[in-house]
Amino acid sequence: MLMGFIIWSLVALLFVGIGISTYRAKDAVGFFTFVEPPKVNDVKKYNHSVAILWFAFTILYEALGIPFLFLEQNSPYFIITILGTFTLIIALIIIYIRISIKYKA
Repeated sequence: MLMGFIIWSLVALLFVGIGISTYRAKDAVGFFTFVEPPKVNDVKKYNHSVAILWFAFTILYEALGIPFLFLEQNSPYFIITILGTFTLIIALIIIYIRISIKYKA
């Protein structure tokens, strides 16, 4: 399952790329697809908060991929990774909504 972990890690690297581009952005960044970026009172702090959110998400996401290194294919214990990822995405959305409310202009 090493190949599964490598693919999982490549996806995590994409999230790191999103975090870096968000951190360096000059204008407020959008979070949801096809939604205008919010009007914020401090663009730099807002972008840095969203970038930190992406970096924290990436670390936790990568940690959820560790079972790929130890479990056999089709192991029932992969339900932990699946449910953990689902929970992590819901938490990502909730935290982003709190960030957008905090910096709303």
